[in-house]
Amino acid sequence: MSDTTDSRTRWLALYVLCLASLMIVLDVTIVGVALPSIREDLGFSETSLAWVVNGYLLTYGGFLLLGGRLGDLFGHRRLFIAGISTFTLASLACGLATTQWFLIAARSVQGVGGAVASAVSLSLMMGLFTEPADRAKAMGIFGFVASGGGSIGVLLGGILTDALSWHWIFLVNFPIGVLVVLLTLRLIPGAGPVAAERRLDVAGAITVTAALMLAVYAIVNGNHNGWTSAQTLGVLGAAVAVFGAFLAIESHVRAPLVPLRLFRLRNLSTASGVGVLWSGAMFAWFFMVALYLQLVLGYSPLQIGLAFLPGNLIMGALSIGLSAKLVLRYGIRKPLATGLLLASAGLLLLVRAPVDGSFVADVLPSMILLGLGAGMAFNPVLLAAMGDVEPAEAGLASGVVNTSFMMGGAVGLAVLASAAASRTSTLVDAGHSEVAALTGGYHVAFLLGAVFAAAAAVIGATLIRESAPAQEVVGEPAVESC
Repeated sequence: MSDTTDSRTRWLALYVLCLASLMIVLDVTIVGVALPSIREDLGFSETSLAWVVNGYLLTYGGFLLLGGRLGDLFGHRRLFIAGISTFTLASLACGLATTQWFLIAARSVQGVGGAVASAVSLSLMMGLFTEPADRAKAMGIFGFVASGGGSIGVLLGGILTDALSWHWIFLVNFPIGVLVVLLTLRLIPGAGPVAAERRLDVAGAITVTAALMLAVYAIVNGNHNGWTSAQTLGVLGAAVAVFGAFLAIESHVRAPLVPLRLFRLRNLSTASGVGVLWSGAMFAWFFMVALYLQLVLGYSPLQIGLAFLPGNLIMGALSIGLSAKLVLRYGIRKPLATGLLLASAGLLLLVRAPVDGSFVADVLPSMILLGLGAGMAFNPVLLAAMGDVEPAEAGLASGVVNTSFMMGGAVGLAVLASAAASRTSTLVDAGHSEVAALTGGYHVAFLLGAVFAAAAAVIGATLIRESAPAQEVVGEPAVESC
């Protein structure tokens, strides 16, 4: 096979991985637009409807670390195919659901499949590209899909729900998932396990998965049950206790699920911390801006999706082109900090968005800054996280990064929604109109999101280590040989 053919195959394989990642990311936000239709059709109550979203988040967050480690033990491609197949079949079940319990159960299985596939996809991508410039460009494309997929989901959810029915937000995954599996078998080279120790730490797997699921459960229900309620505090306490048991197990077993020395890798730990804060800021963009457009400015689902389009286009242009060049020229820290500060500025601009705001004057400038910031920042975050990880632990490291983003999004959204609701309630009690009170609540959420992004910029700029010239940092040893 010629070098040209090899190169073409690698890039086609990357697009397959990105398509799979897009399906999984979309399923977090695409459902939000369709929730009113799902509630009306299947007769959900306000409380039970939340489980259409929470069932997915619970298993997705819980199985990321386990999925990544299983990939190291049994082969990344094998686990990727298993995860996508599970996700695809569960999507078909969701689309055919006619009862509440069946839809929630299928969504939970979807989360398992999505977690397994997500946890190893970054490892597969790192293995496909070994040249510094190619790896930086590939990481930029992958980062754009990961960061932009959420807002794309708002647009696609509105189109499918308005034009067809809510069933199609799930059914559309089936042919795409089948295509991804077939193309993976054709384009992505198979490889054996990369971990020297094939033994699975069962006790560690059970405790870390249970701890993550308990934590996600407490977070996603915190606003409804009350953050100081006995139920919320009890579940959080149980999550901390189980996680403590997990740490004790990992420090004593011969072949731990998560070697604790992994967290001594400075760039991985720092990038994970940045990911938590950055994900919280991104949720301020995806969810709170969508609520402002819908409930304050009166936009339809389709109009909301179109409003996000400028930011997504800018993000894509930067991620696919300029971001890689910036990393190769300036290293990781400068583009990361600059991108996060631009995103922080975009969220700060939204703090002044009025009740009678217009898109061009009050929303578009923020969308442009957020698109610029996200397009610049995601590539460096991912490169920092994976740069100094050994091939045998690449899947686990990928799971750690995905877990940090997922937990950051869940915690961030809970904090933002709670702060916005509290401010709105205060303004209503003070005699403000409902629309003015909602706007005031969203302003607080935007301000907190700006603080998250700025804090992430400071942490990334001061703690991420540029241990080698940029060309070498991006060109660390590959996970798997092509």
